[in-house]
Formats: sequence, structure tokens, C-alpha cells
Amino acid sequence: MTKKPLLMAPRWHVKSLLIISLLSIFVIGVLLINIPVAHASPLPPNYPVPGGIAVVKLDSKQRPAQILYGKRKVLVANHNNNWYAVVGISLATKAGKKSLTVKSSAGSKTVYFDVHDKKYKTQYITIKDKRKVNPYKNDLDRIIKEKKVIVSALRHWSDKENVPLQFKLPVAGRFSSPFGLKRFFNQQARKPHSGLDIAAAEGTPILAPADGKIINTGDYFFNGNTIFIDHGQGLVTMYCHMNSIEVKTGTQVKSGQQIGTIGMTGRVTGPHLHWGVSLNNVRVEPKLLLPKQYQQDLDLSLH
Repeated sequence: MTKKPLLMAPRWHVKSLLIISLLSIFVIGVLLINIPVAHASPLPPNYPVPGGIAVVKLDSKQRPAQILYGKRKVLVANHNNNWYAVVGISLATKAGKKSLTVKSSAGSKTVYFDVHDKKYKTQYITIKDKRKVNPYKNDLDRIIKEKKVIVSALRHWSDKENVPLQFKLPVAGRFSSPFGLKRFFNQQARKPHSGLDIAAAEGTPILAPADGKIINTGDYFFNGNTIFIDHGQGLVTMYCHMNSIEVKTGTQVKSGQQIGTIGMTGRVTGPHLHWGVSLNNVRVEPKLLLPKQYQQDLDLSLH
């Protein structure tokens, strides 16, 4: 029996397939090179004022080993293949040129940015419980102990690669007291308002605005029932005056997860959430981490 010869593809066809394969590999490689480096969320707007956030672009293709603003470590973020320093600016900061120390394997260099002036409004509040304005001696002992715990939570640092920089609103309600107000309680001057107050009915759910870890919960003299969430690299959020706390220290929470409910514990005039945002251990405007529709009253165009 005669065997049929095997069918062989023409040489020109084999060469064409080889060329097409090589071109496909080349195109895929180019596409992979141009895919942006993954990042957790968009950057906040650059708002370099007292109580604001400076977003400083770095002239570096590699992630800096460390960035310092004075002696404080600064959050580092990647966006569209560029590295940025995301710097919290204290309400007490005066306008002028400021500097960052950027450390890398190549050494250290100084990067400058400008802080612009900003004026905040004044608020006068009447507190019926006079102890919450002029505490007794035993109250002061408690306040001093609690302050150490609160400060420790707000300065907490964890090395997290991708930090969420755009939050969801933690509670549905009315913005009752904006950030940065110069405050007077019963006609007595006190520190500026270091958070955003959101008024809502008692029992209204409070949600985690982004992924994080519960690093502290407690009942404090001024703050009432309070939770602190670590989001990474010195970004910590605080929730005060809560009615109920529904998470424990050490718990990992997801964005949108309920952490408690609105209350009126501590120094309050009505049920609300005092929501604070701490960045490199300074309190900053929480609206800067919310979607754009919540930033309409901020003059972002000048900075």
C-alpha cells in the first residue's frame, strides 16, 4: 500500500506566521510598558494652605525610601507612573516657602513648595454642661491621661504601599460645622475646629469611608465614644460623639462597613459626628479626601 505524502505548508506561509507572532509579542510588550502603575485612588487636590494638603510631584522614577516634612514622615503615592509627596499642613502653619527632605538610594535632596494664607471664620458656641468648658480637677487628670492615648493614635504610622486617598462620606447628614473654625465656648477662646461636623439623628449608621484598621476605641471626656482608623502611612481618621461602637481594636474594616452610630456623647450641643482626618500627625480638611462635589466651597483654583 502506498503511503500518502504529508501535507506541508508553503514556506511563505510559515514565514508569515512567524512574522505575525513576533509582531504580536512586540505589540503586547509595548502595551504592558505603557500600563500605568497601580495606585489605590486618585490624588487629593493640591491645596497648600493651613489645614490643607500639599501634593508635591517628585522628580524620581523610583519610590523614595523616605520623605520628611521637618521630623515627620510623609505619605508617598504613585499616580500615572509619577511619585508624589502628600503632605498635611497644620492649621498653625504660616504662609511661605516650605521644604521636604527626600531620601533615596542616591542620597538626600531638598524639595520646596509654597504654603498660601487662608482665613477661617469664627464660631461662638454655648455649652450647657459647664464642666465641658471648665473641667474640674479630677476631670483634668482624666483629660491628661486621655490626651496621651489620642495623640498616640493620631500620630500612628504603618508602612502600607497603596493608601486610599479618596473617601466616601462616613454618614448621611448635614455639614453643621466646617473645618478650621476659630472657636469660642461660652465666650472663651479654644483651639480651632480640627474636623468636620455632620449632624444626623441619633442611631444613624456611621460607615468606614475607606479600607483600614481600627487602632483605638474609647470613651473620652471631650470626644465621647470615639474610633480611630489607620489607613496607612500616617493617614488616620477619627470619629467622635458616637452613640454605639460596633468594631473592636485590631479589626480590619472595608470601605462602607458600619463602625457605629451617631450619638451625642462628650462635649456636644446635639447629635452629630465629629469626623477628623490626620495626615503626618496634623489635622487637615476632610473634604479634600471626598469626591469633588463636596469641595465646592473650597477655593482650589488659587493653589
